[in-house]
Amino acid sequence: MANGSKTGFELGGVPETLLWNLYYRALEARRNDAVLRDPKAVELVYAIDYPFEEHFGVGHPRQAQGQALRVLCFDQEIRRFLSVHPEGTVIALGEGLETQFWRVDNGRGRWLTVDLPETVEVRRRLLPESSRQRTLVCSALDERWVDEVDASRGVLVTAQGLLMYLQPSEAHRLIAACARRFAGGSLLFDAVPHWFSARTMRGEIRTSGGYRPPPMPWGMEADELGEIQTAQPNVLEVRELRLPRGRGLFWGYLAPLMDVVPVVHSKRLSVLVGGQLQTVVLVRFGSPRR
Repeated sequence: MANGSKTGFELGGVPETLLWNLYYRALEARRNDAVLRDPKAVELVYAIDYPFEEHFGVGHPRQAQGQALRVLCFDQEIRRFLSVHPEGTVIALGEGLETQFWRVDNGRGRWLTVDLPETVEVRRRLLPESSRQRTLVCSALDERWVDEVDASRGVLVTAQGLLMYLQPSEAHRLIAACARRFAGGSLLFDAVPHWFSARTMRGEIRTSGGYRPPPMPWGMEADELGEIQTAQPNVLEVRELRLPRGRGLFWGYLAPLMDVVPVVHSKRLSVLVGGQLQTVVLVRFGSPRR
């Protein structure tokens, strides 16, 4: 990347969504008043030989900011985890080209990336690992990654932009596996509302550039969190995290208002300008309840 040459590769299906997410993150990060500082994302978009604007469109500022605020919500929770467990392990499932490690690293924590072979190949070419980063090539549904984790110093599992691409039974199985194996740990994930999931299944969602994201079989509303808490005996708490306040009328005032008006909040209105508003969820694990 330093010599100005671009890196090319081909991705399709769910792995290609890593470029979609990267592009929107970089669009926001380029702004002088960006809510998310992510120079690595900007660098990657310039370094990758891919028709970002042609496929994903010019990118609406409201959508880009919404994506960045969701990512910032994850960043804030990871920083809180590392403040309590400075040498703990963050397990990033389906990380893609997320550059979170470089935004939140405290200089002591451990980072395990779990992803598919084609994604890992791209990530290794573009984002060389430090001595505190490891990558395991396997599906998040392949529970052998669980055996690679030293949980003695604290564990936070993240599944950012992942569970919606799983079947409902697969998403529930993954949450259950984390609950069984990581007592005292936590899981941080996001979910799209049912209406958005249904539209992706019908192929109705397209970007302004014509890109059609893969089907998202699993959707969840904010008022369904109790189903996760009662489904697994090791789950101590399930809590929705509020997105940070952004800039402008929508993300600065209207979106935060939705968090404090119960009738609106329960279903998110499901008709937000510029796309879906994803629910960010923190699940804390303990020993089985008696």
